[in-house]
Amino acid sequence: MNKKIRKPIKNETDLSSKIIKILSQSPNKAFNYKQIGAKLELDDTKSRNQIIKDLKILAASKKITESEPGKYLVKAESQDYYEGTIDMTSRKTAYFVCPDFTEDVFIPTNNLNRALDKDKVKVYVYNRRKGKRPEGEVIEVVERNKTDFVGVIDIQANFAFVSTANPKMYTDIFIPKDKIGEAENGDVVLVTIEDWPKRADSPFGSVVKVLGKPGEHNTEIHAILAEYGLPSDFPVEVEVYAQKIDTSIQEAEIAKRRDMRDTLTFTIDPKDAKDFDDALSFKKLENGNYEIGIHIADVSYYLEEGTILDDEAYQRATSVYLVDRVVPMLPEVLSNFACSLRPNEEKYTFSAIFEVSENAQVINQWFGRTVIYSDQRFAYEEAQYIIETKDNTIPVDISITGESYVVSDEITNATLKLDELAKILRKKRMANGAISFDKVEVKFNLDEQGEPEGVYFKVSKDANHLIEEFMLLANRKVAEYIGKQKKTFIYRIHDEPNEDKLIAMQSVIAKFGYKIDFRNKGDISKSLNALMEEVNGKKEQNLIDTLAIRSMSKAKYSTENIGHYGLAFDYYSHFTSPIRRYPDVMVHRLLQYYLDKGASVNEEVYETKCLHCSNMESLATNAERDSIKYMQVKYMQDHQDEEFLGVISGVTEWGIYVEIVSNKCEGMVRIREIKDDYYTFDEKQYALVGATSDSILQLGDEIYVKVKNADLVKKQLDFHFLRRAE
Repeated sequence: MNKKIRKPIKNETDLSSKIIKILSQSPNKAFNYKQIGAKLELDDTKSRNQIIKDLKILAASKKITESEPGKYLVKAESQDYYEGTIDMTSRKTAYFVCPDFTEDVFIPTNNLNRALDKDKVKVYVYNRRKGKRPEGEVIEVVERNKTDFVGVIDIQANFAFVSTANPKMYTDIFIPKDKIGEAENGDVVLVTIEDWPKRADSPFGSVVKVLGKPGEHNTEIHAILAEYGLPSDFPVEVEVYAQKIDTSIQEAEIAKRRDMRDTLTFTIDPKDAKDFDDALSFKKLENGNYEIGIHIADVSYYLEEGTILDDEAYQRATSVYLVDRVVPMLPEVLSNFACSLRPNEEKYTFSAIFEVSENAQVINQWFGRTVIYSDQRFAYEEAQYIIETKDNTIPVDISITGESYVVSDEITNATLKLDELAKILRKKRMANGAISFDKVEVKFNLDEQGEPEGVYFKVSKDANHLIEEFMLLANRKVAEYIGKQKKTFIYRIHDEPNEDKLIAMQSVIAKFGYKIDFRNKGDISKSLNALMEEVNGKKEQNLIDTLAIRSMSKAKYSTENIGHYGLAFDYYSHFTSPIRRYPDVMVHRLLQYYLDKGASVNEEVYETKCLHCSNMESLATNAERDSIKYMQVKYMQDHQDEEFLGVISGVTEWGIYVEIVSNKCEGMVRIREIKDDYYTFDEKQYALVGATSDSILQLGDEIYVKVKNADLVKKQLDFHFLRRAE
């Protein structure tokens, strides 16, 4: 029988790292040179001599140990081994992210050893000489970040391959014939990776679900959810359980609560909202102060711990808001009916009630369970009309009832006073260093089939700020109440901004004549606020808003309170949206438990829950962003023959990103498409520079473009460059 013999390995460093890898896969087990040669399939004399030589060198440098003559092992805790995560690039290389390194470790393609994006891995780090970026090799995949992927299936005679649109997924997935299931060639499918044999170029998987044909609306929306492991509907048993819950209002339960049914109460929400999870009550007190109640749906009353409904809500952790639908955290019987604070219905609530002075000082506070009756439902537009005009007759074109109607003087006066107080609260918050991010939101007018008919921008106005300020007040005061007792609690925390990102942002905004003051924390927040005001309404607004948000740390949930930088609060939590956020449900439960004099709960248990909720929030945000990109591409498909004015929002060595002014859709103009000169990328100027004319294309420049290609599957737009704007 002929043995399979490989050519000797020429690269000695490569051989050393392969030896290290073999020893690392069985830490504390000794191997001799013959066993290592056999594993490497190297049995020619030259290679064996090289293995013996490298073993001696590695032992002399203390990277491995000679446990007995001729036998070597690597200790599991060897200092050259680190655990961290893989961050793939779109070029099939990766970086190893690990807190032990100030800069990420480069992982070449041939050293990935089957690791995929965001996998937890063990890496051997070499090339740590001064002035050179360290490099590494994946020794072991400790834990897969995900095993489920969405892609298009290509079926051959006896097998199939699934390729994904994710630029960070560098391999397709091999599907054996018996695991193709009901899929047809060209279908979008959800597959799960089951194995990745050592000699296989691709992982082996099976089709879990057929999502439909590429480009079809429902297929692409379900593909977005599946890509992030998010559900599209509730399991039958969870729906059945929810339907059986007694949602009637009981006199015995009312008797246990503070009865607020006779206090003036109303809701202000988006006009298309179905789940109203907060209401405001208003009463003028005899001493001239105001009693303001922030009433939140008492979800924890219906959602009992340990039930299948609670388990499902925890796993979801958040509702997901896609462009054409909501994937709720709770079944509709609760989210849209029992827990929704609908007008002219009695509802159980959990409330924060404040006595507030004329200058918005909190004099007294009370937290607990209540029962309310909402007298009125407003859309933001209706409340805004009252604030702007002081008129209590809502015109037909604004009214959500479809006809003009008159709002009572009592509710009109309450709305105007709440607006006054909210403005004082907001002013104080800004003076304390809070940062105002009123980023423009892109929204779509959809027809009955979910097709985009038009684009509009959602901008926060006084009515939005009114609700926001009182929700912030409740969240802050609840967190402060528990935090000062030093008991375990769930905080919403936000760290200080990343200075490197701020410096990078400064280099970009300087091109527009703006700057950030870096002297201290307060100066940074003041200059960011001034910047937000200055760019408001200008062509570069969206670009600079985006850069500013990216420079910020991400807010997250934690039992360790470090405060909230962006809001300038020492204590902050999420109490006000339990219909759509699980952390708020946990906050309600903990608050009631502590009001009942309960001892501090286990911090570790709740920190694990915080981490899960933060992770699920991140996945939901990504899915929401992808659905907007998808709808933008779909919208632009119907406008392929039009010219659009755009702003250059990014510059790279392969081209420029352009954001269309009228609809905020972003696409790419490839460098080879710009025909008026030969352009090269100038990293220092963050611009493309023409070779013959010295003409420059840089961030913020206005140009005209036309759609070249709109790819629904990749959610990607390519533009033709037409000309510069005059």
